[in-house]
Amino acid sequence: MALRIWLIVGLVIGAVFGPAVQADTWPSKPVRILVSFPPGGSSDLVARLLGKHLSDKFGQQFVVENKPGAGGTVAASALKREKGDGYTFMLSNLAPYSIAPSLFRKLPYDALKDFTHVSYIGTVYLGLFVSPKLGIKTLADFVDMAKAEPGKFDFGSSGVGSWSNVIGFQFNQMAGIKLVSIPYKGSRPMRQDFRAGVIPIMFDALPQNVPALQDGTAVALAISAPARTKSNPDLATFKEQGYDIVAENWLGLSAPAGLDPAIAKKIDDALAEIIQLADVQAKFDTWGLIHERKTTAEFQAYVTGQIEKWKPLVAATGAKK
Repeated sequence: MALRIWLIVGLVIGAVFGPAVQADTWPSKPVRILVSFPPGGSSDLVARLLGKHLSDKFGQQFVVENKPGAGGTVAASALKREKGDGYTFMLSNLAPYSIAPSLFRKLPYDALKDFTHVSYIGTVYLGLFVSPKLGIKTLADFVDMAKAEPGKFDFGSSGVGSWSNVIGFQFNQMAGIKLVSIPYKGSRPMRQDFRAGVIPIMFDALPQNVPALQDGTAVALAISAPARTKSNPDLATFKEQGYDIVAENWLGLSAPAGLDPAIAKKIDDALAEIIQLADVQAKFDTWGLIHERKTTAEFQAYVTGQIEKWKPLVAATGAKK
């Protein structure tokens, strides 16, 4: 009888204090960060930069694991299947969590209920890039060229269901042109084909294309920011050129549902410090990644709002669920 009582007491103590003990000792082994696109994209660059600093801070390896495919839903599905024990996270972004709920009829996850959206990292904006071989310098001239030869020009995007794919179709409709969509499995192979002359036009995040703009192998015609950015003050927005296109690719850190709030706070506090480091800020500035502090609760609310924001944008493209 006494043994049974002590067993019960032990179970109660474990249930009450177990999570706290887990948080105190976390991380006690390597932590994975899933990335929903191939190496070389915005998510990958940010995950590797922050992963290195998290490794240094916690004394455990934060290992980046790329799981591209299906507009980020492959990685999000994999994350859902993991335990919410703080050893698997995802460098989350709008494709699987904001666009996919409106694009796909059946998702193997609920973008809100199946995850703990822990930390908001920042936002990057999208640009419309053309090959210098087209001889185009302005968005107006580009539209005139596309209207003169409908269906002739291909545009690249980072995949079906990606923000660049959706915005490409949205611009098609707003401008009254017929660019042909060429979706890739990630932005890196798209940029490789763009620079090789396979495609003359692409919609892509601005950060990775700064070197191409500097060496003259790409020409940027517009950016999807609400106003001109500090990192590229000479690049006009779509909006100021007559097209109401404002789109941000938010980046964050998400975990499976059930993550211990103490672990969530621990990693969120760490990221808040890391993002303020001079070398991280320098990288963010170079990449055009704009950060503002959001608590975990604010980030959860932000993701909810983004789902609602992208519903009409996806519907406007004519995309079928």
